[in-house]
Amino acid sequence: MDAVAVEAPAALPVTRPVRVRDLGRRPYEPVWRAMSALTDARGPGTPDEFWLVEHDPVFTLGQAGREEHVLMPGDIPVLRVDRGGQVTYHGPGQIVLYPLLDLRRLRIGVREYVCRIEQAIIDTLADWNIGAVRRDGAPGVYVAGAKVAALGIRVRRGCSFHGLAFNIDMDLAPFRRINPCGYAGLEVASMVDFGGPSSLDAVKPVLVTHLAAQFGLVAEPADPPAP
Repeated sequence: MDAVAVEAPAALPVTRPVRVRDLGRRPYEPVWRAMSALTDARGPGTPDEFWLVEHDPVFTLGQAGREEHVLMPGDIPVLRVDRGGQVTYHGPGQIVLYPLLDLRRLRIGVREYVCRIEQAIIDTLADWNIGAVRRDGAPGVYVAGAKVAALGIRVRRGCSFHGLAFNIDMDLAPFRRINPCGYAGLEVASMVDFGGPSSLDAVKPVLVTHLAAQFGLVAEPADPPAP
């Protein structure tokens, strides 16, 4: 996997709001079921949403994920889910952000969608003077060779769910119990390891602003009740 220099996609003109719900810390499965239900119920006028959450410890295995990449789960549950990608870990100290977007309405294809999510994370890291890159064939964001953010997405009827996991200040030991994203020995790091903040609350608004700009949206806080 080689780092790649890809021209940064330009932010889109602002066209509509996006509702931002900060769900706090929650178990994985109820949030997953809720975003799937919202996606199934969407109509042409359904507002777009960003859900921010910090999950209880869990390993998630994508639709085509291979169980041999789950090495020693121990006391951490393993959940097979309907996103793309292999296995990853979610836990305290990580921002998980689910963009629930109508990509047809935004006129964005899946490849561009992934690129714009990566760019928002790269731009967020740059605000703390942390240089980050993509890698060819391995979606996510990397700093000094280590993965700091993973992507696992699903698009159904032109609408996106699942999303990104951005390591801010985590206990990284659980990643040694798996082959992260299907790569044996892949180094994983947190933003704090490179001089970034340890507080998720410091990073969330910056990430939301950059992500909204990538999709031509303006963030509007919404009451949390969703799942």
